[in-house]
Amino acid sequence: MNDLSFTAPLWVWAALTVAIGVMLAVDLLAHRDSHVIGFREAALWSTGWIAAGLAFGVVLWAWQGGEAASTYYAGYLIEKALSVDNIFVFALVFSFFGVPDAYQHKVLFWGVIGALGARLVFIFVGAELLEVFFWTAYVFGAFLIYTGYKMAVSHNTEVHPDRNPVVRLVRRIVPTDPQFHGDRFVVRVNGRRVVTLLFVALVAIEATDLVFAIDSVAAILAITTNTFLVWTANAFAILGLRSLYFLLAGLLRRFRYLHYGLAVLLAFAGVKLILSETPVGKLPIPVTLGFIVLTITVSIVWSLAATRGETGDGGPGGGPTGGPDPDATADGDTGRASGTHES
Repeated sequence: MNDLSFTAPLWVWAALTVAIGVMLAVDLLAHRDSHVIGFREAALWSTGWIAAGLAFGVVLWAWQGGEAASTYYAGYLIEKALSVDNIFVFALVFSFFGVPDAYQHKVLFWGVIGALGARLVFIFVGAELLEVFFWTAYVFGAFLIYTGYKMAVSHNTEVHPDRNPVVRLVRRIVPTDPQFHGDRFVVRVNGRRVVTLLFVALVAIEATDLVFAIDSVAAILAITTNTFLVWTANAFAILGLRSLYFLLAGLLRRFRYLHYGLAVLLAFAGVKLILSETPVGKLPIPVTLGFIVLTITVSIVWSLAATRGETGDGGPGGGPTGGPDPDATADGDTGRASGTHES
């Protein structure tokens, strides 16, 4: 695989961490009033996040050369594409719990914080395993191929957030109030502190993202084991996930065949990882980058052509992937969630 031997100095890691923290702070301050994020606002924020991700590649090009930048862009693209699949599940989780549109950004914001932390751990552990034990490449590769297969054949499987073991554990050990209290995660009811249904939704988002984190980190480690490139590609792709959700959530029905493209990318990453430990060796980065761009383009064009004339449901929380519609959620589905989340 492409290991790119350059090592980023500690001050570069520190500067990048500060920059990410500043960007997250700006985002939080801009949405501190918990307003409903419209398409135009989401488009502007998404454009800004994507521009930041692309600009960082230019910085890498000037600092470490074209190979490092190309590797970063390949990782960034595959992470960005895989993040769309996160959006499908996030929409279902919000629909299941009946999370009001105005509060979804706060859940996603803290969800992204958790996602960044989880990915940082997985990146260093995964990279170290690949460096120390050569056979780990075969294990990770087989896992990615299997994950791609499951994504292709089981993509329409219904998600049940209430059955997630982490969510069930929280409900069991933490006093829970089965309703929303504005955008608050913790409130005091009858003299005791309890977590709200919004907090339970956040736990569901974090728990499901752990699965996505394993897939995505394994996929990018198939491209390079340079932890700095893997981390930056992950970070810049994840930072724009919230805005991308509000931009695309109402149009997710149009991406009918995108999961096939993502499945192909995961399988390709698995094959690439396995080949890296064979006489074939690593595939050239231009080939990898070209394959990623081609696969994403074909799956998106195929989806849009097949759904020409169709529209989304018009909102981020309305079950765009076949989950409960907003009216059902407001009446019966919230009751279902509430009934299962009483402390």
